[in-house]
Amino acid sequence: MSYEQQLQQIKKGSGFIAALDQSGGSTPKALENYGVMSDEYDNDEAMFDLVHEMRARIMTCDAFDNERVLGAILFEDTMDREVNGKPTANYLWEDKHIVPFLKVDKGLAEQMSGVQVMRPMPDLDALLDKAKKYPVFGTKMRSVIYEPSVDGIELVVQQQFDVAKQIISKGFMPIVEPEVNIDSAKKHDCELLLKADILRNLDRLNEGHQVMLKLTLPEEGGFYQELIDHPKVLKVVALSGGYSRQDACAKLEENPGMIASFSRAFTEGLSKKQSDKEFADTIDTSINEIYQASKV
Repeated sequence: MSYEQQLQQIKKGSGFIAALDQSGGSTPKALENYGVMSDEYDNDEAMFDLVHEMRARIMTCDAFDNERVLGAILFEDTMDREVNGKPTANYLWEDKHIVPFLKVDKGLAEQMSGVQVMRPMPDLDALLDKAKKYPVFGTKMRSVIYEPSVDGIELVVQQQFDVAKQIISKGFMPIVEPEVNIDSAKKHDCELLLKADILRNLDRLNEGHQVMLKLTLPEEGGFYQELIDHPKVLKVVALSGGYSRQDACAKLEENPGMIASFSRAFTEGLSKKQSDKEFADTIDTSINEIYQASKV
């Protein structure tokens, strides 16, 4: 029953999806932004303990509510841990009524043909079976596009949709994330090729199947409207991609129908040294700004 409730919440609810899924490679930077330097932990286990403390502090904050936050994307390590004495996904769904997603990719392969595809995921089925023990609704996986390479972008999108079909077959909603790097000298050219490839792959999906799309905010406002309106797309969400929260929200407002799924822009301004009140006020401001931009 919870899958159908979660589906309706993502489909019809207003709000955004918080990306709390920094993995091994991106966690040190996330901690540094939070005011925890690399000399404050000796190994990965200690690092993940510290980042889980940060995430739990966000999730348990009163401002982190389901009226403005529709869902949250978790790293596998976070799913395996607890918040307030419950598995993280259970806490989010049962206590907060916020829909949990799981990051499933294993990072990026070396750059070739102007893109980075995902590394192989031989253990994906086992990870999805583990996620079934929790009220996890969907998954997320990321590739990156740097140049308007026809072959490279086709490779990225094909891989994303091949894995998405595997995820759908296991009963989850996949978030397909072919990120266009915001510093690409030909960003709009990349977006033109990307949209065409996504549309081709959507048309090949089985009847009744849907995906979500997580895309870089486009150069041209409203550029992804065709994807937003597509019957095989549940929701199009935007990544912040290195833009500041102010810039990301301004760009999001130019794209009605897209909602935010920000990571760095979402946690911008948070610090371990803040008092509980300062932390709560900062996260409330962030949530409100992103929520308002997602409502447009």
